[in-house]
Amino acid sequence: MTRRWLLAVCIALGATSAWAQAFPGRPIHLVVAFAPGGIADTIARTVGQKMSEKIGQPVVVENRSGAGGIVGAKYVAAAAPDGYVLLVTTTSLAINANSKEGVNPVAQLTPIGIAASTPTIFAVHGSVAARDLMDFVRNVKGGRFTFASAGIGSAEHLAGEYVFRSVPGLEATHVPFQGGAPVNTAIVSQQVDLASTTLPTALAFIRQQTMRVLGVASQKRMAQLPSVPTLGESGFPDFENASWIAFFAPARLPEPVARLLNAEINAALGQADVRERLSAIGLETRTMTQPEFAEYIKAEVGKWAQVIKSTGITPN
Repeated sequence: MTRRWLLAVCIALGATSAWAQAFPGRPIHLVVAFAPGGIADTIARTVGQKMSEKIGQPVVVENRSGAGGIVGAKYVAAAAPDGYVLLVTTTSLAINANSKEGVNPVAQLTPIGIAASTPTIFAVHGSVAARDLMDFVRNVKGGRFTFASAGIGSAEHLAGEYVFRSVPGLEATHVPFQGGAPVNTAIVSQQVDLASTTLPTALAFIRQQTMRVLGVASQKRMAQLPSVPTLGESGFPDFENASWIAFFAPARLPEPVARLLNAEINAALGQADVRERLSAIGLETRTMTQPEFAEYIKAEVGKWAQVIKSTGITPN
């Protein structure tokens, strides 16, 4: 019985290896969990083009947005685990994993690879003279201020709540918007005091100096904003929140295929023109091996579970 079992395993492993060597034999579909024109869509199309040139197969990008990325995640989770349908999504996946409707990327998907990330930034109107974020919150009247984000339960909303609740005496009122663009408008028109947002979203306004960045939710300063201190440098807890964009496959994807896809994505991200394009829109290119990324996602789901518990805010 043992010999038969071993023989069956060897045959199965050999078949999987041969299949992986023949992969891909047809077009690969990248399912973006958000609307066209966004950061995830940009990365999918940029990486997809480079992959197609390398593997000799079309890489088709399709957008399946809705419910904060859940619609696209559910679609890919239900697909065949053959490597031909991949999800391109953001940190929202790890946050929504802690909700009833969310897809758990650890159990229901196969993490393939990360593409880029950008930390949460805290920005104000360009006329505000505060030195850093702590200087700003300590000098607002009564410790009361409003902060905007791209929606209830978003990474930036949760990061803001977590950071501001860590400082006694602050009364931060969250003002949610539908997406990042209205947050910029609210800051520039001085409808709200502070924005919890990302550099790609606010980059044009920062360059125009109609918005100023006071703090970065990272353990090191951003290369694009070298003069802006981290939260830890400003006196807040050393909290890091990197909003990332990454690739996933359905659960139970054969390991050789997962590693091959990871290698192709990393190769695309390693090209100079890709890195320059992502840097120009405020993103930092990141790569990990497939096992490293799988561990990173486990930690991300756990981190957001703690933040949600601490703030009492349930993801949409």
